[in-house]
Amino acid sequence: MKYQGLAPWEIYISESQERMLITVPPENLERVMSVFEKEDVQATAIGKLVVERRLQLNYNGEKVADMDMTFLFNPCKSMKVATIETPNLTEPVFAEPENLTETLLQLLAAPNIASKESVIRTYDHEVKGNTTLKPLQGEYAGPNDAAVLKPLDDSLKGLTISCGMNPNYGKIDAYWMAASAIDEAVRNNVAVGGRRIALLDNFTWGNPEKPERLGSLVRACEACYDFSVAFKAPFISGKDSLYNESPLGPVTPTLLITAVGVIPNIQSTTSMDLKAPGNLLYIVGETFNELGGSEYYKLKGFLGASVPKVRGAKAKRTFKAVTKAIDEGMVKSCHDLSEGGLAVAAAEMAFAGGYGLELDLRKVPGKELVRNDFVLFSESNSRFLIEVAQADSEDFEDLMKGKVCALIGKVTKDQKLLVHGLNGKVVVDATLESLRRSWKQTLSPEEAPQ
Repeated sequence: MKYQGLAPWEIYISESQERMLITVPPENLERVMSVFEKEDVQATAIGKLVVERRLQLNYNGEKVADMDMTFLFNPCKSMKVATIETPNLTEPVFAEPENLTETLLQLLAAPNIASKESVIRTYDHEVKGNTTLKPLQGEYAGPNDAAVLKPLDDSLKGLTISCGMNPNYGKIDAYWMAASAIDEAVRNNVAVGGRRIALLDNFTWGNPEKPERLGSLVRACEACYDFSVAFKAPFISGKDSLYNESPLGPVTPTLLITAVGVIPNIQSTTSMDLKAPGNLLYIVGETFNELGGSEYYKLKGFLGASVPKVRGAKAKRTFKAVTKAIDEGMVKSCHDLSEGGLAVAAAEMAFAGGYGLELDLRKVPGKELVRNDFVLFSESNSRFLIEVAQADSEDFEDLMKGKVCALIGKVTKDQKLLVHGLNGKVVVDATLESLRRSWKQTLSPEEAPQ
């Protein structure tokens, strides 16, 4: 007991954290208790299973509850009303910025995109020393898409762990917010070589007693079902935190998805940093004008309405093809496109590897792509940037036939990111040092320019 004097009913229904209830055969009890004692963990034998199908609770020698199990497991039904609301949102109208290099630097410094190194370093992400792919990659601590663990001493199999989340999408449509979180978690896992993926959900929501809050929760759950089935990725665990409201209103509907997969051989793990000048850069997946809820719109002070969709069947084929390319050793580096879109993903690959990139937006596959900023910063789902050696390019392109895939650039020795726009003119020209500095300075004040 943390506090003395609690009533029996308070003890029984308390939701205190960090507790587990386990059943142990009587002959194993002493051994189990010795394990807890050795680890300095409080443990107490509090009851036993009985033949009678009744719940019996005693407190200080007095029986305080005696209920039939049939009664306990057949409660009265709770009926609630769910209202699906469609927010009255519109797409913003504004001119394309003249200086997209500056826009990219601003996006890299945005809190949702900027380096989390100062936070990551405060937690031991190498417990037991079996982390083979770390959250931060290489000399410049670039952002890997997932972590890989080697849990078994006698096996090269690895465990891949990744996440997906974008609460801003929840302000527009809870269904596509949930779908995008699932897609992001899965593609982050695929990017490092994971497969046989299972999912965990973590809901943070407002008061479900209110019809509109419950309506958005229902829509998110529908997306979880739809895309769990589409990706054949079962939900194996999760939790929720509801009733998150204040006088200012409810929390933004938020779903964090964690994906856990298997990599057959950790020696084929793929990281996100560029590997060598002369290699080619491909984009896999289609780009749409889907910037609703994007970091770019947020930077400009807008929300928008064009929330990114997930095209499940196409995404699944894309993921399968990327996995096969990794297994066949064609992929030198791989990075998913998420917050900040193509421009941010390319910048991260470049400054993490210490090599430059030259890209051509005219070669990016997509529909109705008429603005450089929208091509650069669209957050369409199910997309990857993949580095391939020139010697493997023909085999890679053969493997990707029937998928949306295009060669859009190459790795260079120059320490800069150079992007040619839709009219062929250079629209982004940034040194790796400036990109890296912008990315690191927001949450690491010591990285800020003096």
